Amino acid sequence: MTSVSPVQAISARWATSAIFFANGMVIATWVVRVPSVRDALHLSPASVGVALLGMSVGSLIAMPQTGHLAARYGTRRVTVAAGLGMMLALLLPFLAPNLWVLFAALMLLGAGNGVMDVAMNAQGVAVERAVARPVMSSFHAAYSLGNLAGAALGSLLLGAHWASFSHALLITLGMGAVVALSGLRLLPKRADVPEAPPADPAGATPAPAASSPQALIWLLGLLCFLGMMGEGSLGDWSGLYSKDVLGVSGAALGAAYTAFTLAMTAGRALGDGWRSRYGDHRVVTVGALVSGVGLLLGLLTLNPYLAALGFLAFGLGVANVVPVLYGTAGHALAGRGIARVATIGYAGFLAGPPLIGFVSQLTSLRWGMSLIALSLLLVGLLTPGVYRRLAGRPS
Repeated sequence: MTSVSPVQAISARWATSAIFFANGMVIATWVVRVPSVRDALHLSPASVGVALLGMSVGSLIAMPQTGHLAARYGTRRVTVAAGLGMMLALLLPFLAPNLWVLFAALMLLGAGNGVMDVAMNAQGVAVERAVARPVMSSFHAAYSLGNLAGAALGSLLLGAHWASFSHALLITLGMGAVVALSGLRLLPKRADVPEAPPADPAGATPAPAASSPQALIWLLGLLCFLGMMGEGSLGDWSGLYSKDVLGVSGAALGAAYTAFTLAMTAGRALGDGWRSRYGDHRVVTVGALVSGVGLLLGLLTLNPYLAALGFLAFGLGVANVVPVLYGTAGHALAGRGIARVATIGYAGFLAGPPLIGFVSQLTSLRWGMSLIALSLLLVGLLTPGVYRRLAGRPS
């Protein structure tokens, strides 16, 4: 890898954090405005589900292509282009006159988000190599902060009766400027992780010696699938669990999800220090086990405050699972590895919520939620063996 000066590396680190923050802001802006779009188009719950599927389809189509784009043009150019495209695509759902135009608009938004997600994580891996210490978790903490900031701003603007398009335009202009200016500070193509990298000088996972790249993609993809299945499902089902099982209402209805979100943000902020001290495989293993056990204990009680502690433990434990696995894929398999692993992981993000619903329909919501805990426990059990294979040692 061509050397990068310390000043360039530090500047790129802050620029990459800003990119992650902008991505989180855009996603939160759309989520906050989903009810407004539903009401404006008079959509049924089933129609909302169809529309939201468009974003998922767009992401799944675009994400596998990102590795090829990054290899050709560099992660900086792809990150900035996808970021600016995503900012513009944010406007489209609020101009849609009907369901099918909305579906197409969300496909474009999902495609922009998918490419940006993979490219900015690949840039993050390059930055991590350049600064020679773990920083990937801090990037995902910036995304979580963007989510929180976007949700808070969206709530304020909703209270002030801002129109949906005006809200989206404000975010497009503001975050578009952040992406464009930050892009000037990202690392150039020459600093990207090569497709067949040597052992990482920062002490990250070395290139695989005993397993084929394809096998490692599927192993890391499986861990990401399970981790993202749990992470995505908990957010979607926590409110219903609090209401239907715990019997809470009013402001307390969001306590479990708030505990989860704040704990995950804090865990990501602390994650790089944990990685430096304990190593990536221990952070993933222990984090996954803490999240699984914590949530199971939270599901055993009907006390909403004790249950919130279980959700908090889940958020703290799961916080660094996916960021570290993304970083591992990038160091061991470069940009194309991240693209494939992220695509498999995102499939878990999509499959989790309906799977929980199906199991809950057959049994109960508590049993359905227990699948989230079990998925993270499985990550904790499988991770040591996967990292042994990454290091070239037999399992």
